Amino acid sequence: MLAIVALAAPSCSEYNKATKSTDFNYKFDYAKRAFEKGKYAQAATLLKDCITVFKGSEKAEESLYLLALSYYENKDYTSSGQYFKLYYTRYPKGKYAELARYYCGYGYYLDSPEPQLDQSLTIKAIEELQGFLEYFPNSDKVSIAQNAIFEMQDKLTLKQLENAQLYYNLGSYMGNNYESAVIVAKNAIKDYPYSKYKEDLEMLVLKARYQEASMSVDERKADRFRDVIDEYYSFINNYPDSPNREEAENIYKIASRYATY
Repeated sequence: MLAIVALAAPSCSEYNKATKSTDFNYKFDYAKRAFEKGKYAQAATLLKDCITVFKGSEKAEESLYLLALSYYENKDYTSSGQYFKLYYTRYPKGKYAELARYYCGYGYYLDSPEPQLDQSLTIKAIEELQGFLEYFPNSDKVSIAQNAIFEMQDKLTLKQLENAQLYYNLGSYMGNNYESAVIVAKNAIKDYPYSKYKEDLEMLVLKARYQEASMSVDERKADRFRDVIDEYYSFINNYPDSPNREEAENIYKIASRYATY
């Protein structure tokens, strides 16, 4: 135990010396060594001191990128995203511009919360990764970025599906919530047409239209059941082998009794 403490002491002593030093080249060199050893918090602390002093010099670009990467490796993706964005804004054609754009978006992706929570960070991640794909379409990280975007779009779609389902479950409580369910579901289909939840959304639209028609006053039933039949044909054409086909067929049979063309 004493031997471990003895070995650690010189390292701590050198780090303390670096933090207090007014020689920023020494700080920078120590920060790079700390980063290589996986001491990302130490590296970030020192590099924050360096980036202002180095501004306009040859080391400015590297120190800013390395600061962002230190936060990224330390899993502080909010801070890393801020510095990566500062880097590619300041150095749009810089040596690390491609990686800065990629890590900025991918860090936000790693921080993206569960669907039931606020998705502002997910939207930010998609925007950053789409920017990366636009600027660097031939990058070897394109497929990783695309898959992350698809995953996050599915997450956003699932949130919309859950919102639409909530309206559907509320039914006619304090108003026509079936119409709200349809609006939310159709907007999600429009915004994310390739989502794996598209079939679920379209089935929910069909069910909501059916419930809405069933509860309508007599003079509106025929028109609304025609809407149900239109939704049925759209659903069956898109998903002929759907596991929900039997339910859809039952809805169609009932709707056909009321609809007149």
